Amino acid sequence: MIFERDSWQEIFATIRKNRLRTFLTMLGVFWGIFMLVIMLGSGNGLRNGILKDFAGTATNSFFTWTQQTSKAYKGMKPGRYFNYNMGDAEALKQIPELDVVSPLNQLGGHDGTNNVMRGLKTAACGIQACYPQVSKIQEVRIGKGRFINELDIKEKRKICVIGPRVAEMLFAKGEEVLGEYIRINGVYFKVVGLTNPTAGGQDGQEQAERINIPFTTFQNAFNYGDIVGWFAIKSKDNVPAEVSEAKVISILKERHKIAPEDLSAIGHWNMAVEYNKLSGLFTGIEVLIWIVGIGTLLAGVIGISNIMLIVVKERTKEIGVKRALGAVPYQIIAQILIETLFLTSISGYFGLLAGIGLLELISSAIGDSGGMFTNPTVDLPVALKALAVLVLSGGLAGLIPASKAVAIKPVEALRTE
Repeated sequence: MIFERDSWQEIFATIRKNRLRTFLTMLGVFWGIFMLVIMLGSGNGLRNGILKDFAGTATNSFFTWTQQTSKAYKGMKPGRYFNYNMGDAEALKQIPELDVVSPLNQLGGHDGTNNVMRGLKTAACGIQACYPQVSKIQEVRIGKGRFINELDIKEKRKICVIGPRVAEMLFAKGEEVLGEYIRINGVYFKVVGLTNPTAGGQDGQEQAERINIPFTTFQNAFNYGDIVGWFAIKSKDNVPAEVSEAKVISILKERHKIAPEDLSAIGHWNMAVEYNKLSGLFTGIEVLIWIVGIGTLLAGVIGISNIMLIVVKERTKEIGVKRALGAVPYQIIAQILIETLFLTSISGYFGLLAGIGLLELISSAIGDSGGMFTNPTVDLPVALKALAVLVLSGGLAGLIPASKAVAIKPVEALRTE
């Protein structure tokens, strides 16, 4: 039936006879699929923009630092300050649920900056002390040279890995960075690597202005002794980060004589918890978009169904003649369904193309500078889902007029004027 020339001639004849009506009917489906694609792409753009701040950090990781105690415990007064130490690191490494325990320090404290010099040039940079294992938690993207290794830690080498903004401030354009020396608080460090930021926004800026040096070198060069500023910790893949975090906090409280019910003494931030919250939020947004988009699409499909009912009424006599000449119900139903699917598919296809095309233009225009709205595109599986919804809607749109057509009795149809 679908390949019969006469059927298609009838379809095109009906379209030519009612061009404006057909155009307006198809416009409803076009707009429905267009809006569905635009909303899905916008949802993806918002998701990408928000979640890019999580880029480069393991999603099953967490961080912990010290704060002021709020409760008295074991002879210790409230309001006490304390520091983590390397003994804590060794104790945490014994927890079987943990994959990586990486002590970290920053000269001047968290978010602190220091004057770094090279010749007559000066830059305000963040100086971070770390172990090589930190790259398993926070991605380190090397542009040139290398990152800190175990031999640097063991031999307490005075080397550093700098961000691109540090290189811009201390070196001339095109000047070789590797092998040169910079001065931090009077101590010279040899540059062995240049990093590229892995995150966007404020985190990306901090990475660009950061200088990484070996943890053991930092302890000696700046008289930090055994102090650890904070821990970056990664849970094993088969263990939820929340479970590992609870064990870590419990052990740290015990080691530093902190009341178990003291919730303010130990600061912590769980990447897994925050990531899951946002992922759940965007899943809800996507579901809402599909509901609204499908509703908009169904409005257009209902329009096509109504027009097809009018078409059936206008062709009552023609359908009666076909039935009188021996056409079976299947052939009548197929004729109506083919015409409905044709109108729905053509209008939906162009709506799909228009939506994807507009999203690509927006994505190209904003590039990577979209802030909280990045790469608002629709993936192929999503486009195929939209197409499947379109075809299903087209079939549903044709069922009612097709049933009306097959219910027409030949004798009554032949009497219709």
